[in-house]
Amino acid sequence: MAHTKSAGSTANVRDSQAKYRGVKIHDGDRAVAGNIIVRQVGLRILPGTGVRQGRDFTLYAIRTGLVKFSAKRKKRFDGTTTRKKVVSVVANS
Repeated sequence: MAHTKSAGSTANVRDSQAKYRGVKIHDGDRAVAGNIIVRQVGLRILPGTGVRQGRDFTLYAIRTGLVKFSAKRKKRFDGTTTRKKVVSVVANS
């Protein structure tokens, strides 16, 4: 006879690997050409001047300068307007 009751097991003990998404260089910070500014899924934040978009929607700086976040009104396919964030890299002043 067993002295202790058998412990149960569960199949739900896994966790997904962290994706490390989000803003990497914030508003007012200095970015060097090639620096990743935002890692994202889909176009939550749009690229502005001095910023390009990678294949996985990563936004990166193409020139050295200060990072600026702003809002822009975009018209959707059904005619409604939404506010989207836009990130730009402007020259140091």
